[in-house]
Amino acid sequence: MRAIQITEFGGPEVLNVAELPDPVAGPGHLLVDVSRAGVNYADTHQAENSYLSESTLPMVPGGEVVGTTPDGRRVVALVGTGGYAEKAVAPEALAWQVPDAIDDVTALGMIVQGASAWVLLRRSVHLAPGESVVVHAAAGGVGTLAVQLAKAWGAGRVIATASSEGKRALALELGADAAIDANEPDLKDALIEANGGRRVDAVLEMTGGTVTDQSLKALAPFGRLAFYGMASRKEPSPVRPASLMSHSTTIAGMWLPHVFQLPGDVMRAALDELFGLAADGRLRVIGGGEYGLTEVRRAHEDLRARRTTGKLVLDPAR
Repeated sequence: MRAIQITEFGGPEVLNVAELPDPVAGPGHLLVDVSRAGVNYADTHQAENSYLSESTLPMVPGGEVVGTTPDGRRVVALVGTGGYAEKAVAPEALAWQVPDAIDDVTALGMIVQGASAWVLLRRSVHLAPGESVVVHAAAGGVGTLAVQLAKAWGAGRVIATASSEGKRALALELGADAAIDANEPDLKDALIEANGGRRVDAVLEMTGGTVTDQSLKALAPFGRLAFYGMASRKEPSPVRPASLMSHSTTIAGMWLPHVFQLPGDVMRAALDELFGLAADGRLRVIGGGEYGLTEVRRAHEDLRARRTTGKLVLDPAR
């Protein structure tokens, strides 16, 4: 089969097309004939071995696929690694049937980005009806869905940040009440102004650096910030626990794999609700671009340069 293989860590230049043996599904696993593979920001960390879980070489990157099993079932699955290929092996417990009404891009958009937005809002910041929420990187895969979910669940005001006029326009189209430039020099004041002069109740943050620092300063008493990425590769300033008392602030971290340690099937609950909203036309995945397998370097370059919006996918047939 054709696949993307990494034999040394680094940037997009280490992603190479290779001919590899077909994977074999052992007990408790499924072989998936991949129709599309998702491209996530985490994949860029995987390629340079800067992710939360350590990578080993040689490696076929890519953590999510949609396709068909030998018995004809159409599934979307988390594979950890091995997704950038014509065939992949997934644990049966991490594969979910896709309803006929859901297309490939929507299925892939929900399994990581959609589930992340669901967990961030439901469990990390416990968004209550009427509360204000800031969604950073609102034109990205998680951001576009978080904006829509926050509105669907009764947020009082959704404030989006994005780096370009086009991305801000997209956030407003998806339901954000305000959209501000992510590069505002005084981001704290800009967030408060966008909330009608009031501090904000919740923030979903994946940029790091000063964006995290300024967002924390914009929180209202009992405000919550959920930190789920560091796209800038810049650490926020250290936070002293005692300083959290000044505004009764909560900081939560979220890494999606941890949902599998929770009681009950949280992913199944999330996907059932997400697929249902999508089928009803109340939630849509924004297609961010489809790349052939041979174009994977460009996909990573575009993602890292923040030239993309929505969900990126690879077509293994090209």
